[in-house]
This record gives sequence, structure tokens and C-alpha cells, in this order.
Amino acid sequence: MSIITRDKPFAVLTPASAQRTGCLLFLGALVAFATFDAGSKYMISRYPPTFLNLMRYTAVALVGIVWLLRVWRRRAHAQATYASPAASAVSSSRATAAASARAAAPRPTGMLVVRGLLLCTVGTCYMTALIWMPLSEATAIYFTAPLILVALSPWLVHERVRVLQWLAVAVGFGGMLLIVRPGGDLPWIGTILMVVAAVCYALFQLVTRRLAGQTAGHTQFGYATAVCWIGAALPAPFFPPAATPSAGELLALLALGMCSGIAQVLLIAAFQRVAASTLAPLNYLQLPMAVAYSTFLFDRPPDLIAAAGIILICGAGVFLALGGRRPGRPGPAPR
Repeated sequence: MSIITRDKPFAVLTPASAQRTGCLLFLGALVAFATFDAGSKYMISRYPPTFLNLMRYTAVALVGIVWLLRVWRRRAHAQATYASPAASAVSSSRATAAASARAAAPRPTGMLVVRGLLLCTVGTCYMTALIWMPLSEATAIYFTAPLILVALSPWLVHERVRVLQWLAVAVGFGGMLLIVRPGGDLPWIGTILMVVAAVCYALFQLVTRRLAGQTAGHTQFGYATAVCWIGAALPAPFFPPAATPSAGELLALLALGMCSGIAQVLLIAAFQRVAASTLAPLNYLQLPMAVAYSTFLFDRPPDLIAAAGIILICGAGVFLALGGRRPGRPGPAPR
């Protein structure tokens, strides 16, 4: 048995090699996300979050354009190479039928815009919270989003949540309380912003689940990028940088933003090769990466109580990913 990948229609992979390739791509995406977060934490002391978000989504848009151009060129080359008169007639009739089906099914534009607005809120709150929050604690609070997703599922998508899943959610939220510790050292503004980011990311995943099968991945990517870019561009003139960035700094900021864009492309490629249920537990490897960056780059290691909270959140999330996910349920969507 072999697997034909979607992005390379004529590249045949065995199941074992597809599994290894997908896992490596996913780990590469996590490293890119962790690097972007650490770079943003470093840059937030020099530039306002609105400007950083604008540079990020400009870079993401560039990555998306390059990716789409490569896909279209590959498809055109494949059609030119393998087309025959008979095949052309068949493919033409199929293309006509597919176009008719797409025309008959209206595009859920409203949901696509809502999805983009949720992702824009996530990026804005997360980036702004980094002004005050240590990277490790901020990332840990953000990773409660899968727990919030489970907690909201019975009311928003009418899914049954089992007792053990509720227990995992309670343990994860207990871990978040160990990190936040009302009355502790973490600034309340940053904490609230991170909680809002986590809630919006959970809602973003629910909307993504509703759109699954209705809209192509590149369409969702395009709408989300456009909405996020507009959401970052509108307030940017009101919060200009204190000093005009040099050409070298602009290139560094664009390179940092490309880490986010490339990470999203790697995620999509990984999910094309490996089941979401297999990759979901690996998400939590980003938490120790964030702790390492926070400790060695910013000299802000979490204390023992916060470290215990991070472990509880990781444990609860991994349990839900391994034992609490029903077959066929999609995994976490790219942020």
C-alpha cells in the first residue's frame, strides 16, 4: 500500500515513510512557531505589537502567494505532461461537473470572515500580552485552548463530553491557576489578554471544524491572512514605532514573520500525510521549547509552582489528544 501526497500528486510514499515525513514536518512547524514567539518577545521591547503583527501578516501573505503559485504551476505542468485527448475529455467533463457543484454550493463567506477575525484577535492579544508576560507562562496559558475547546463543545457543536474528558479539563484549568495564581506576580493585564487569546483560539478551531469539507484549505488560508492583515494595518498608523526601522531590521522582522507563514505551510503538509489524532499530542512539545527559550534567552525560567502548572496542562492536553478524541475528529488548526 502507498500514499500519494496531495501537494505532489505523483510522489508515492509508503505509509511508514509518510508517517515519518509528516511527523518531521510537524516538528519543524513547532520549532518555527516557538522561534517566532521568542523573536516576538524580543522585538516587543522595540516595536509596538500592531507593527509587529503587520510585518508578520505581510510575510505570511508573501509565503502564501509563493505557495499558491507553486501549486498552480505544478498542476499546470502535470496536466500538460499527462494529458491525452481521451483524458482531456474526461477531465474537462469532471472539471465542468466540479465547477457546477461549487456554484450550487454557496461559499460560507460569513464564517470565513468570522474565522479570520478570531485569528486576528488571537494574534493581537497574544502579541500584546508578551509586553508583560514571560514567554513560558504565556505559552502555557495559550495551550489551554484545546481544554476550552472540549469544555465548549457540548453547547456550541452538541458533542458529548465524557467524564474523564471533563476531569482532564479540570486538571488543565487547575494547572492554569497554578501559573496565574491570583494575587501572584503575573500582571493581570497580560493574563487577561492571554486568556482571551486562548478562548478565541478555541472558537477558531470550532469554526474551522464547521468549515471542514465546505471550503478548500487554501481558501481558508487566504481569507484568514487577508482579514488578519487588514486587522493589523488599520490600527498600525496610530501606534507607530518610536524609531524608523532600518532596512536590516525590516528584513529581520519579515524573516521572523516568515517563520509563522512557513510553520503554517508545514502544518498543512504534515496533516496531509499523518492523521490529526497522531499529531495532536506532539503539539505540547512546543511548551518545553517555550520554557527553554524563556530560560536561556530571556533568563525568565518558571518557578516550581508554575512548572507544575505547565506539566498539568501538558498532561491534560496529551490525555485528551490520545484518549479523549473520537476517530475522525479533526486535530488542532494552524494558528
